[in-house]
Amino acid sequence: MTDIFDFIVVGAGSAGCVLANRLSADPGTRVLLIECGPDDKSPLIRMPRGLGKLLDPANPHVFAYPVSPAGNQPQELWLKGRTVGGSSSINGMVYMRGSPQDYDDWARAGCTGWGWDRIGAHYVALEDHVLGADRWRGVGGPLKISRYPKGNPLAQAILDAAGEAGVPQVEDVNHTDVVADQGMGYQTATIWCGERFSAARAFLDPVRSRPNLTIRTGARVERVLFEGRRACGVVLDGHAIACRGEVILSAGAVESPKLLELSGIGDAARLRALGIEPLVHSPLVGENLREHRYVAVDWQVTGHSSNQQLQGVNLLLSVLRYLFGRKGPMTDAAHEVGGFIKTRPGLDRPDAQVGSMLVTMGIDAAGKVKLDSFPGLRMLGYFTRPESRGSTHITSANAALPPRIDANHFAEEIDRQTALGLFKWLRRLGEQPALARWIVRECGKGADIRSDADILANLLQLGGTSFHIAGTAAMGSAQTSVLDPQLRVRGVDGLRVCDTSIMPTLVSGNTNAPAMALAMNAADIILAKDPAR
Repeated sequence: MTDIFDFIVVGAGSAGCVLANRLSADPGTRVLLIECGPDDKSPLIRMPRGLGKLLDPANPHVFAYPVSPAGNQPQELWLKGRTVGGSSSINGMVYMRGSPQDYDDWARAGCTGWGWDRIGAHYVALEDHVLGADRWRGVGGPLKISRYPKGNPLAQAILDAAGEAGVPQVEDVNHTDVVADQGMGYQTATIWCGERFSAARAFLDPVRSRPNLTIRTGARVERVLFEGRRACGVVLDGHAIACRGEVILSAGAVESPKLLELSGIGDAARLRALGIEPLVHSPLVGENLREHRYVAVDWQVTGHSSNQQLQGVNLLLSVLRYLFGRKGPMTDAAHEVGGFIKTRPGLDRPDAQVGSMLVTMGIDAAGKVKLDSFPGLRMLGYFTRPESRGSTHITSANAALPPRIDANHFAEEIDRQTALGLFKWLRRLGEQPALARWIVRECGKGADIRSDADILANLLQLGGTSFHIAGTAAMGSAQTSVLDPQLRVRGVDGLRVCDTSIMPTLVSGNTNAPAMALAMNAADIILAKDPAR
């Protein structure tokens, strides 16, 4: 082992880019950032609507994981970022932070230093927000945040319909009052001047030239190396790389627990059965998998959809508008409007997040996604605090093989009942006068599903994964938790985890922004700026 680093960060995703930035700020500290995928130089990454091509299982910029959604249901594929920037380079660019109560619940459960007072301040520090400064909104930070522009009458009709249904229109969908009560508005997004603004652009690009920061792409970490019970490096494509400080796994909620198991940290019986000598018996590694499973309602509408602008000759024109002016539908995020709602009266806070897509689609004879030929609108949403828990575990000591993932969706009654209430709320939204005048007919998979019993029986077919995987190496105060509240892997020294896998419970919203804020907090802990360390 010739090269020796102070920090090795495994995974250049949303959390890894933040850590590489912060940990390399001291010029006397050598940092190695490792990404198994390619660099983020594809022009499809900068183009927001390039995600339609990026989200292809054959694309080298994504992991395509086979997943059992629940029970005996057919397998599906989950796609996650496999490039510099991670999922922030291939996702829908929706910027949501979750509820302050999410983080305060973690702190109350024993994860000291992870309450909203700390995490909220990190959000303010990382944001450069188009709406300007507020108590819990930042300007001047590294991450550019814009908002879907007003002017599309169909998007405004959705917000007007929400108002008719009792959900007010708001300026900032992330405002703490909105996530504590209800509200919908124009969607905030990690887009700036018509281009995607990923974690790599915000945190890594400004520091790539630092001589003490080494970035390796296209290289797979096979396992963590130990001297006794102290992490001392990693095996990278068959070669040992030494670390005299700490190894930090930021490879995501699938790859990080996978690396822990490959390194001998996990359920001892499971590891022995695969020929891996256990180092630490930690049976919760890979357990507690949480995910937002959305349900959706599709309508054919009279106009102002993006369906026609994203196919045929119009697609070429849309691409030209993007190339020569960074304008038009190729600059849009996944959602145009969205927010938080209560699926039933009497709740103390919203229990669902909703969003619009001014497109509808189906599956063609070859099994590929195909936009509908008519103008379409999809409204979708998910239960923000799912109780169903799945798992992800290795099936082999071979690091190149995918793990077995069981999502276990809708295993808990509260998840099923909230999804039922949400699906019916989405339909009621389409019945409000402001939106009903735009609707020609309901279409899509749910069009003929009416009774509560049929909706419940078909929940998995009425939507899909939101790509918000979390919780699989959760921190906690109990000795049985995978990580302690300082993100140290229990049972060993010199090894931490920092990505969405650390979440004890899933945040009430998209996970990309939280991954960056959590990494900022983790950097403070690692650099001993946290007195609780």
